[in-house]
Amino acid sequence: MKILFFGDIIGEQGRKAIKKVLPGWKEKYQPDLIIANAENLAHGFGVTEKSVGEILKAGVEVLTSGNHIFDKKDALILLGNKDIPLIRPANWPPVPYGNGYRIVDVGINRVLVINLNGRLFFRESLDCPFRKADEILEEMADENLAAIIVDFHAEATSEKASMGHYLDGRVSAVLGTHTHVPTADEKILSGGTAYISDVGMVGPHDSVISFGKQEAIRGWLTQISGKLEFAEGPVEVDAALIEVDAKTKLAKNIERIREIVDVD
Repeated sequence: MKILFFGDIIGEQGRKAIKKVLPGWKEKYQPDLIIANAENLAHGFGVTEKSVGEILKAGVEVLTSGNHIFDKKDALILLGNKDIPLIRPANWPPVPYGNGYRIVDVGINRVLVINLNGRLFFRESLDCPFRKADEILEEMADENLAAIIVDFHAEATSEKASMGHYLDGRVSAVLGTHTHVPTADEKILSGGTAYISDVGMVGPHDSVISFGKQEAIRGWLTQISGKLEFAEGPVEVDAALIEVDAKTKLAKNIERIREIVDVD
């Protein structure tokens, strides 16, 4: 089984890039399931009904998220709609909106997708993602699953790496998101779990994590906060392709994929 996972999709430019590359990537890589992190889908902050509908129509089948998921009110409606495959971090303090994991039917196979958020360097007071992962895996122990994919939306690489080793052998993949910068540490851990600290983003390539360079630099030089606008120009599309043995639920391979595309 092949699972294609896109890093954080940033705003309109990111959505356009997904629509541009996905037909060719589907033909080239033949993924059985396509997942993407959507927390920056609507102009970089949160989700809207329009932006979610657009990206699902493009061919993405499951949407994970992160700390920005509640930035727009649409999220409350979207997360409450069981027909929309959008999940929030499972270790968010108890809220009546949505779920932090979802089982997806992929042909004859069933795939569990889990969304967790790190705690280090976040302003939100979140529950322990390690213990929440244990709770979910225990709850799903009797399910006949072919793969378990974890999107760990976190800032610190140490926290991400620790989660990877903590879940090694118990899930198919632990894929880091949030920093928008792809890391070169993709590997199969000793227990058979695919791991990467950060998949990257689908956003402006010539930028500071998607924002305009000069505005970002000015902020560092002056120490005065200003409104950051997204950079223009070509978009980098960062993703990971994971191959999973459906019998063991363990990973056989993980590959980083990147393409720079014009969207204008």
